[in-house]
Amino acid sequence: MKTGLHSIRKCLCSLAILLACYNSSYSQLSAGNYFEAGVTVGPMVFLGDLGGHYGVGTTFLKDYNMNATKLAFGVYLEAHPSELIGIRLSANFGSVEGDDNYVVAKGGDEVSRLNRNLNFKSNITEANLLFEVDPTVLFEDQPTEVSGRLRPYGLIGLGVFHFNPMGQYIDPNTSQTTWVYLQPLHTEGEGFVPGRKNYALTQLNIPMGFGLKYYVSEKVNVGLELLYRKTFTDYIDDVSTTFVDPAVLKANLPNGVYQIAIAMANKSPLNGIPGSGYNPGDKRGDPSQMDAYFTLGFKVGIRLGSDHSYDNSTRCPLLRF
Repeated sequence: MKTGLHSIRKCLCSLAILLACYNSSYSQLSAGNYFEAGVTVGPMVFLGDLGGHYGVGTTFLKDYNMNATKLAFGVYLEAHPSELIGIRLSANFGSVEGDDNYVVAKGGDEVSRLNRNLNFKSNITEANLLFEVDPTVLFEDQPTEVSGRLRPYGLIGLGVFHFNPMGQYIDPNTSQTTWVYLQPLHTEGEGFVPGRKNYALTQLNIPMGFGLKYYVSEKVNVGLELLYRKTFTDYIDDVSTTFVDPAVLKANLPNGVYQIAIAMANKSPLNGIPGSGYNPGDKRGDPSQMDAYFTLGFKVGIRLGSDHSYDNSTRCPLLRF
């Protein structure tokens, strides 16, 4: 009987210790409770109707033009209720551009984009709310001891961004080149043609991506982060549907403005020659694919505080029977 009771006590003791160990591991995973602040810098790339490579245009890396790469900067503040997850608020500042002259013609569908001869540039200002997940934390022995660790992570969230496209205008009288804002010119008849609403310059996006960070110390980490933005507009580059009848622009815009609008709406080298170039109703863009852009950022983060007081007090004792 004593032997049986002793065995039961050993089992109960073992169970209690295992539960304590589990609670210890859970506490270490969930009790990060720190903030992180940091900066990012790296290229920002536009994926839309303008520029690209051979074949049909897309909104992904196939149409990436190296010479359209611009630089972006960002700052962020991230709350970590645990080592596993983070909630980040960030602001980013950059620019994007696209140019049909970047297309290298190979005799396919890209020739129509090259002949279209349009270009644009725009500053981008955005704010994002992102959720970060560091999955390898689940397999780490002491997740709060981060110095020397390498962690991959995933990101998804919601953002708002502002853009304002400009196009290159050549004055026919002086041959002087200037950059003009395109939205007020209604180059595709937005707001004038039924079914074509004027587009807003502030829009929502869905940022998503992944990164890899290395903890130089308990407080400092560096990393590389790819963040793709899915947008809900096809007008970041002011190109979306079909060429508009110049008469529509002349009838709805003031004198001195409609002339510029007509020139910016159709910049084909063959414009104005009957039977050549592009005519009203011809394809100008692809409204079935929304514009997108992405950044590849080098990131530096600094922990502003964390609570490691439980590290030594909750570790499992050595089991002895």
